[in-house]
Amino acid sequence: MIVGIDARDIRFPTSRHSHGSDAMNPDPDYSCAYVTLLMQGGKPGGNGLTFTIGRGNDLCVSAIQGLGKNLIGYTLDDFEEDLGLASRLLLHDSQYRWLGPEKGVVHLAAAALINAVWDALSKRAGQPLWRYISEMSSKRIASAIDFRHMRDYLPEAEAIARLEAQADGRHGRIATLLEDGYPAYTTSAGWIGYSDDNIIRRLKAAHAEGWRHFKIKVGGDLQSDIDRCALFRKTLGNDVRLSVDANQVWDVSEAVNAVEAMAPYDIYWVEEPISPDDVLGHKAIADAVAPIRIATGEHAHNKVMFKQFLQAEAIGFCQIDACRLAGVNEVLAVMLMADKANIPVCPHAGGVGLCEYVQHLSMIDYVCISGTMEERVIEHAAHLHEHFCHPIEIRNGRYLAPTAPGYSIDMWPESMKQFEFPHGEVWTEETVT
Repeated sequence: MIVGIDARDIRFPTSRHSHGSDAMNPDPDYSCAYVTLLMQGGKPGGNGLTFTIGRGNDLCVSAIQGLGKNLIGYTLDDFEEDLGLASRLLLHDSQYRWLGPEKGVVHLAAAALINAVWDALSKRAGQPLWRYISEMSSKRIASAIDFRHMRDYLPEAEAIARLEAQADGRHGRIATLLEDGYPAYTTSAGWIGYSDDNIIRRLKAAHAEGWRHFKIKVGGDLQSDIDRCALFRKTLGNDVRLSVDANQVWDVSEAVNAVEAMAPYDIYWVEEPISPDDVLGHKAIADAVAPIRIATGEHAHNKVMFKQFLQAEAIGFCQIDACRLAGVNEVLAVMLMADKANIPVCPHAGGVGLCEYVQHLSMIDYVCISGTMEERVIEHAAHLHEHFCHPIEIRNGRYLAPTAPGYSIDMWPESMKQFEFPHGEVWTEETVT
């Protein structure tokens, strides 16, 4: 039985070296609100987190503590028998929901808690999360989804039918994942705060490691963006993929002009060109710059936002976020809607623990939903993995399938002690200096 919620404010000073920097967020300190489910008798529980970039992480911790009280008194058996229970308990708290609804700090907090429940269940089953879900029946997977507000696009019966259509091939795809892993791209060489020399050095090193799809940050002045694309092609040539990410800084007309100016450098996708809420703006850009495709989703609040992007044919790549959406349950809903729209799911994974999380989600998509890796890649950032007990493993630009039980999010106690804000060693030293 869950008897308590432990939530911590963990922050890493990544701004000191411009790691994670982009046009909208020039000085991020990658952070997470980290939660542990405390079980009766000290039995093992589950861990979860939600990602932020510094200030405001404390708000997520407070929301986790308040919202998490809804889980106290329930057992893992309760959540095993009803895979949608944790989601309903947290998202249907009407007074907390009023603050969103189903968006913002409360939704981020719900994600950490819901993911902690899934972590506990898959650990108890002795399986990594992706394998735990991949061995469920189609009806059981669908039972985790709240179809309210999405039935007009994807009703339950159709979702189950889509899962059933891929059921026979699951075992073969599991074997493929275990042998070959899942394709990825890297953002680590192209943060906007990096100098040209730093970018060149990092691009060459990443290429030598086997990376063949890269993303660089744009959204400064247009000439700088063009120069960055030219630098990339001069460094690595034309036999690798290049995607760009503007992190919301443009208006619609600016985005169209910028994409047209960068098009000669063979751009694979343009990510978050404008406000993440502007469905019709994305549609206008997508129509204007085709065949270059638009990617977005890391700041899409919930399944309803994704439903509208997909219905409007406004995006070419669906970028789910493991913490922006309300945990595994809502991610399953979005991946099934993307499958209906025939839009590849390519998760956002630049922050603390996000790579560890989303590897499982892409593998669930491959095994259970889409049945393909075609045009699908997981984002990779090379920072902070050493703080996790079971960090991602990469080989030749591919994620190796996790084998440890759980959702891969267990953080080393020493890391939490060192980086807990504001009293961890790293932050106290900074105050002193």
